[in-house]
Amino acid sequence: MAVRHPIVSVMGHVDHGKSTILDKIRGTKVVSREAGGITQHIGATDVPIETIYSLCGKLIGERKFAVPGLLFIDTPGHYSFVSLRTRGGALADLAVLVIDINEGMKPQTLESINILKKLRTPFVIAANKIDLIPGWRHHEAATCGDTFSDQDPRVLAELDEKIYNLAGKIFEKSALSADRFDHITDFTKTVAIVPVSGKFGEGLPDLLLVLVGLAQRFLEQELHAEEGPGEGTILEVKEEKGIGTAIDTIVYKGSMEVGDQIVVASVSGKPIVTKIKGLQRPKPLDEIRDPTQRFDRVKEVSAAAGIRIVAQGMESALAGGTVKVVTGNLDELLEETAKESQINVELAQEGIIVRGDAIGSLEAFSFEAKASELPIRKIDIGNVTRKDVVEASHFQNPLHQVIFAFNVGINEDAKSEALSLSVKIFENDVMYRLLDEYREWCEERKKELEADKRLQIVFPGKVMILRDHVFRVSKPAIVGVRILAGRIRPGQALMRDDGRSVGRIKSIRSGEESLKEALVGSEVAISIDDATVGRQIEVEDVLLVDIPDSHAHELANYKLTQDELDVLEQVAVIKRKEKPFWGR
Repeated sequence: MAVRHPIVSVMGHVDHGKSTILDKIRGTKVVSREAGGITQHIGATDVPIETIYSLCGKLIGERKFAVPGLLFIDTPGHYSFVSLRTRGGALADLAVLVIDINEGMKPQTLESINILKKLRTPFVIAANKIDLIPGWRHHEAATCGDTFSDQDPRVLAELDEKIYNLAGKIFEKSALSADRFDHITDFTKTVAIVPVSGKFGEGLPDLLLVLVGLAQRFLEQELHAEEGPGEGTILEVKEEKGIGTAIDTIVYKGSMEVGDQIVVASVSGKPIVTKIKGLQRPKPLDEIRDPTQRFDRVKEVSAAAGIRIVAQGMESALAGGTVKVVTGNLDELLEETAKESQINVELAQEGIIVRGDAIGSLEAFSFEAKASELPIRKIDIGNVTRKDVVEASHFQNPLHQVIFAFNVGINEDAKSEALSLSVKIFENDVMYRLLDEYREWCEERKKELEADKRLQIVFPGKVMILRDHVFRVSKPAIVGVRILAGRIRPGQALMRDDGRSVGRIKSIRSGEESLKEALVGSEVAISIDDATVGRQIEVEDVLLVDIPDSHAHELANYKLTQDELDVLEQVAVIKRKEKPFWGR
C-alpha cells in the first residue's frame, strides 16, 4: 500500500519563528509579506523527500525513506490546529512546537503542549533563535554537529543550560520528559528538543531528519494512503483572475478528480453543491497561500496535499470549513457539512461583537478573548454591518459597545452609524494587535467614564462670598467667591451652615471663561438662582454644597482629600439633625 505525506503542524507562541523556519526550508519569504510579520491564515507547503535528502546530506548517507515527503501546515496559533483537527479528523500526524530558546515557555506554548497531549499527537520541539545566544558563530544551513564543533565551550555550555531549563519547565508544567535530540534513546518516552536557527538554517537538517524518522518508525499504519472519496479542509477562499473564486484546500483523506461532485461548507450555513472544474497544485516547496510560481494543473489529487479547487458557486465558501466528494447519500452529507460549518464559540449574554474572515481565525480569536476574560456576544464571518453597530450600541457596559473587524471590511452605512451611536470599531489584520489595541482603549475609556461619573456625583465643597464682589443682587445673584474646600460645579445646590437652602449654582465664570468646575483655592464669579444678596445670602457668608443622601453613599468609593472629608463631615452633622441615618 502506498504511503502518503505525513501532515506536520507547526505551532507555538506568536513571534517565536514558526514561519521563519518554514521560509528557510522552502527558500521563500512568506513571513515578510504577512501582516505585521505574523501568520494570520493557515498555509501549506509540500517538502518532497528529495529536498530532505539534499538538506540533510551526510546525516542520511545512502539511506532511503518510504515517506514521499512532509506536508507542513503553518497555523496562526495553536487553537487553529484544534479547529482543523475537529473538522477534519486526524488532520496532523506530527507537530513541531517552536519555542524561542531565549524567551522559553510562554502561556501559548503550554496551551499548545496541552492540546498535543490531549490529541496524542507526537511532536518535536524546535528550540529556535540559537543565533541570538551571545558569542554564537552562525553557519548557514549547518547540522547541529557541524555548528557545535565551531562554538566556544562557554557558548555551548550556555546553550545546554537553556535546553536543560526548558526541559525542566516542560516537565514541571506538563509532566513530559524532554531532552536534546542527540541524547535520546527512546523517542516514544522523551520529547526531542532540536536547537535551530530559523534565520540561518542551523539545525534544520536535524529537525527534518527527526520528523521523517518519527514518521517512518512510528506512524507506518497511519500513513497508508486511504482510498475513497476525498475530504479536505478549506484554508482560504480567493478570487483568481480568469478563473473566478477558488478555494485553497488541504486534502487529508481519499482523492479528488476534476468532474467530481463536491459539497462545500458555506458562510450562510447552507452547503454548496457543485462540481470540480479544475485542480491546481503548488509546485514543491511553494506556499499555497503565497506562491512564487504558477500552479500545476492536475486531473487528480490524493491525500495528503495542498490543492486549489476551481468550481462554480464558491463565492460563499467558508474558510475553515470542509469540502467532501459526493459518493453516497447527498442529504446526509449536506446535514453533516452544515453542522461542521457552525462556529464553535461560547457566547455571553453581553459582550463584544466580532467579525472575521474564517472559522479557524474566529475560533482562535475567541480562545484568546476567553483567556483575557473578554466576553463575546456575537461572532460571525463577513463585513461589519449596520445591524451589528445598532446591536452593539444597546449593550449596557460601555466597554462592550465595541466591534472587532478581523481581516474584513466595514460597510459604509455601518461606519456612519458607528460615529452617530459612539460604537468603537477596531479594525486590524493582526489578531494580537486587535486585543492590544482594545486593552489600551479600555484604559483610556475607563478614565473617561470615571471622569464623567465624577461629574455626575456631587462632591463636597465650601465657598465664601467675597467683599466688594457683588455683581448683581438677584435674578440671578452674581457674586465673587473663594473656594475654601473641595469643588463646586454648575447645577449644585448651596446651603448655609444651619441647613437652610440658598439657591442653585447656575454658572461659574473666571473672567470671560465659563467653567465646568472650580477647585479649592480658586476665586471665581458664580450666579445663584433663587437667591438675593441681603436676604438669603450676605457678603462673607460661608456656604456649603448641599450633598444628596444617595451621593454621600457613592462618595465612599472615591479617595477624598482631607478638606473634602472635613466638609462632608460638616454636612453630615447638619443633615443628621433631621435624618439620623443620612449618608450611612
